[in-house]
This record gives sequence, structure tokens and C-alpha cells, in this order.
Amino acid sequence: MRSEEWHPERLSGRNRRLLNEWRQLQQQLGHRRDLTWSVARRNGEGLPTAYLVDYHLRSICGVTNVERLNVVGVDNEPLFATGFRMLVELPPNYPCIDGAPSLRFLTSDENGKPIAHPWHPNIRYFGDMAGRVCINMADTYTSLAWGIDRVASYLRYDLYHARRQPPFPEDLKVADWVVRQGEPNGWVFFDQMISEK
Repeated sequence: MRSEEWHPERLSGRNRRLLNEWRQLQQQLGHRRDLTWSVARRNGEGLPTAYLVDYHLRSICGVTNVERLNVVGVDNEPLFATGFRMLVELPPNYPCIDGAPSLRFLTSDENGKPIAHPWHPNIRYFGDMAGRVCINMADTYTSLAWGIDRVASYLRYDLYHARRQPPFPEDLKVADWVVRQGEPNGWVFFDQMISEK
């Protein structure tokens, strides 16, 4: 069933919001070449409650000598990948303020084969929560389309927060790399025009 076949006036508040998010994704992100998305799960009424988002762009997926990360005298040059997959899940209490969407990059495919996940200070790289995305400012969140587009900006390194101050980075080890090596060596400015001052 397509979103155009639904009538918002016949839906509850939550389901109306789920339909609105679905329609916004189609309208705002349907033409994008750098990402595609699909419905991953639906509720009992058939409305999407989870999405898979595939980013088709070049981004950092790790660094060399990761076991010696940020050791003085050791360069940790960036490694790149061109495809990343993120799962967006909407909890049962979405869109309440305490029911924020969960955005998480998958670290393995449906067969358990490892896949690249981003190396970015606002995306968890290490530990049990690997792949978790921090949008940083929940009060600025407006829609799923906005959040998915913001993550594309993360992957391009157009947006990032790497300083150890509020709002704190999601992954402090990656943030330290950005400050100590990524910025000074220009590694976080890949495929970007650097303006002259």
C-alpha cells in the first residue's frame, strides 16, 4: 500500500504522524541520489514504524593502526567506504518527547557479514552501542526526513561536533582523532572545497 492511499482524517494522532513522516520521506528524499530508503517494519494498521536507509556516498569508515589510536607519533590515516546502511526505528510512544526515533548504522548485513559503518564523532564506532547516531539537539528535531538528511551531512563531514564540551560527541575516541589528526591533516575535508581566507 502506498502513502497516497491513506486518509489522515481516519487515523489516530500517532498513526497520523506516522503517515505524515512516510509522506515527507517520499516527497523530500525520493529524488536523492546519495541515499535510498525502504520500509523495514509496519504496525498493525500497515503504517511504517522502521526504515532502512542506504547512503550512497564516500565517507570515512575507520583509520589505519586503530589499535594505536591517537598515540603520539603514529598516524591514523582515514579509510573510506562508499556505502552505509542505517536502521531508523520509531518506538511505540513516538512522537512523544520521550519517544525519540532510534538511528543506528548496521555493522553487519542480514547474513551476519560485516559491513562498513561510519567513523564520525557523532556516531558510535566502539563498544556495544556501535553504530548509534546522536543527532545532538533533540529540541531541533522536526521530522525523519530532517534527521536522515542531517546524517548525510555527518557522513560528508559537513557537520560534526568533536570538542569535549556539551553537547558531547557520541564517540570520544573518534572525536579525539578528529581534533588531533583529522582536522590538522585536512583528512576530514575530503571531497570538499576548502575556502581560502
